[in-house]
Amino acid sequence: MTGDSRAPVDKQATGSRPVATYRVQLTPEFGFDQAASIAGYLADLGISHLYTSPYLQAVPGSTHGYDVVDHTKVNEDLGGEQAHARLLKALEEAGLSQVIDVVPNHMAIGNDRNRWWWDVLENGAASRYARYFDVDWDPPQLKLRHKVLIPVLGDHYGKELEAGRIVVSRQNASFVVSYFEHRMPLAPRSLALILERGSERASNLELESLAAAYERLPDSSKTDAASVHERDRDRQVLNARLAGLLDEMPPLGPVLDAVLRDICADPDDLDRLLERQNWRLAHWRTGAFELDYRRFFDVDHLVALRVDDDAVFEDTHGLVLGWVAEGSVTGLRIDHPDGLTDPQGYLERLARRAPGAWIVVEKILQVHESLPEAWPVAGTTGYDFARPATGLFVDPAAEDAFTDIYREITGESRSWEEVAEAGKQRVVREVLATEVNRLTVLFAKVCERHRRYRDYLRRELAEVLRAALESFGVYRTYVRPSGEAASADVERVTEAIVRAARTRDDLDPELLEFLQDLLLLRVEAQPDPDDGDGRGLVPEVELALRFQQLSAPVMAKGVEDTALYNYNRLVALNEVGADPGVFGTTPKQFHDWCLQVQKSRPSTMLGTSTHDTKRSEDVRARLAVLSEMPELWRSKVLGWIAMNAASRSPLLDRNIEYLLYQTLVGAWPISADRLAAYMEKASREAKAQTSWTEPNAEYDRALSDFVKQILADPEFVSDLEEFTGRLVGPGRINSVAQTLLKLTAPGVPDVYQGCELWDLSLVDPDNRRPVDFEHRRRLLSQLDAMSPEEVMKRSDQGLPKLLVLSRALRLRTRSPESFGAGADYVPLPLEGPHRRHVLAYSRAGSVVAVVPRLVAGRPEGWGRARVAIPDGRWLNVLTGDTDTGGWRPAGQILQRFPVALLHRLE
Repeated sequence: MTGDSRAPVDKQATGSRPVATYRVQLTPEFGFDQAASIAGYLADLGISHLYTSPYLQAVPGSTHGYDVVDHTKVNEDLGGEQAHARLLKALEEAGLSQVIDVVPNHMAIGNDRNRWWWDVLENGAASRYARYFDVDWDPPQLKLRHKVLIPVLGDHYGKELEAGRIVVSRQNASFVVSYFEHRMPLAPRSLALILERGSERASNLELESLAAAYERLPDSSKTDAASVHERDRDRQVLNARLAGLLDEMPPLGPVLDAVLRDICADPDDLDRLLERQNWRLAHWRTGAFELDYRRFFDVDHLVALRVDDDAVFEDTHGLVLGWVAEGSVTGLRIDHPDGLTDPQGYLERLARRAPGAWIVVEKILQVHESLPEAWPVAGTTGYDFARPATGLFVDPAAEDAFTDIYREITGESRSWEEVAEAGKQRVVREVLATEVNRLTVLFAKVCERHRRYRDYLRRELAEVLRAALESFGVYRTYVRPSGEAASADVERVTEAIVRAARTRDDLDPELLEFLQDLLLLRVEAQPDPDDGDGRGLVPEVELALRFQQLSAPVMAKGVEDTALYNYNRLVALNEVGADPGVFGTTPKQFHDWCLQVQKSRPSTMLGTSTHDTKRSEDVRARLAVLSEMPELWRSKVLGWIAMNAASRSPLLDRNIEYLLYQTLVGAWPISADRLAAYMEKASREAKAQTSWTEPNAEYDRALSDFVKQILADPEFVSDLEEFTGRLVGPGRINSVAQTLLKLTAPGVPDVYQGCELWDLSLVDPDNRRPVDFEHRRRLLSQLDAMSPEEVMKRSDQGLPKLLVLSRALRLRTRSPESFGAGADYVPLPLEGPHRRHVLAYSRAGSVVAVVPRLVAGRPEGWGRARVAIPDGRWLNVLTGDTDTGGWRPAGQILQRFPVALLHRLE
């Protein structure tokens, strides 16, 4: 019973390695002061690091913090600098450190709150911040040359213009265009038109002089350093002159206001003014096809940053790195690294600037994928742990039965792979069409530089790109501009191209092969003096980098946000980073995963619930129980379908109804309002009958009505409660077992807010509801005086889960060497005919974890399955019992409490 003798490779210094993290979602209602108030409670629980959502200045009212508008200050809505200082003091007094969520990939377009973006809108490509954002200033559409598309109009531009809904107004010496809540600045040169008319009305020579001076400013298309400097200098001087003139001569203000009213009253005049801007207003639908800046996924109001630029990195990370330097922040969670041009380069720079910090990345790994070896990070944010941890409690033997049940009830015969492929196809052709269009233009430019490929039609190039994107089996590759592609990247690109060729026999194999060579940087190319990338990249290299950046959102939107809401065979398996086509995890697979992590990334984060999970850990733990009773489940669902037939609209399909019943049994008790809100989100994400961009009001109403009607039916609710009651007990055992695994497996456990007790939350925003921390504090204070039997009697309050969490965290604090980077993970031998119902392992020879699995279907006498406990004297820290090593019946080990955590007594 010995583990791998090779020392594990920890990618970072272990000095800042947390004992455990506790994730909180900061909101205007739960800001810095509220987070400070729970510091003592978290310390008592055994947490070492408060792990917060992003808290740099975000869009006012933001409930998540990922829409940053100013990297130079903390969020005012959370309490501002003074409240932040109080939080840091409270954490220090409680002996806690902090992990903060960092958003390097994008910023929010928040009107003038985002000073950098406002400057870009005002000054175009000549803005000193133009290089901060990933904007294509030279797109193929002439109408967008040197302009930023702003797709916010509710109707076509001409109609909105003629309806008077686009308005120009003045605020002192600043001129702003407004469309409802949207605001845009006027370009300095366009002020000449307004000031010239004002000078004529007021007979003011100074206004006339200013108008001429504004007109002489260098055009915003001139982006050489001298022109940018001259323009910025003169613009500031002119703005100051105009402001001074308006202060000296107050009557001029009303004159200019009258000019603006006249311009707004004449659609032709207003159109002439708007055409002189560095931006172009458009119908909101055009964003999906013509947007000329890179977005975060498909969110138009989140614009991508070029954080690979030195100045951008410094300006976006300065405040956070200052906290790291002073020691108030010792851990960084990096949001969406797959959106970056060069994730490895970014992480290497970050590691240099934050030496010793514990850094984890929100990287979604597929089942057989690992983090790139060269990334200097501790690991991921834990989705890859949630996958085997949940699957361990799903019975693989029930796969065929559940496949048959799903087909019988819904008529759905497609495999998960087919559903995922359809989801990717949809987002490539609709949701991310503008990104594909931009990539096609670049591909055409590349082909024009290689005579063998220059005659391919734009349509052919687009289809090859789409086929390759749809065929990718991972989020992205990580080919860098310098050096050869890693073997893993070569394999993934090759697999995608082979799959595309197999599924699309209409595509030219030679063009597919050329794309493969481009993506692996095998095509030699000379520098292009007319390259518009702005980073000195030849088009061939730029194509490879941008393809990698696009394949990630294709997976995220096509699989996470589409397919996972369409394939409902057993939704306990439908999680971020999971593979619903893999029905369950065997004990050997779980052990193999842990052994690999201990060898490669022993300080990775282990998560089971996050702010982005589709269902909480407890919902999934309960739903897993269904795999142990397929025939009973089939009978119940068929009965409910018949029972609710009169309430169901013909618009509703069986697939959404099947999802509804799984959601009910997983999250019960749940209110009609909460359930209706979830079902609306689920159906719109599925995009089968309704969607966020094209909502079907009749369908949405029918689904909401159905939810409310069946929950108002006493007969249905009674039958639902009777059946769900059979799942509650086994589901809770699954939950405490899963919790113990997270607390003892290789890595750093994370607790999502509120999940120290039972938490039956669904996808956001449901999982961001307020948490009653005072209630949890009271329960924690009572635990030490309670026996295991008393804890189990109060199971409804979540005490078993709290006991496991608090006792295991105390042990991690008291015995860090038993869980650290050098702590061996050793699966323990089992024997007996029912050994598949038990899983056990040791850490560093000093800690043993024993958990049951598939508990609802355990046969009589399962407890006689025996575990080989290493020799020695052991204390069960959950019960206080002591024992010696040797072969021990599982029933004896788990007699007083559902799981066991043994610590060797010296």
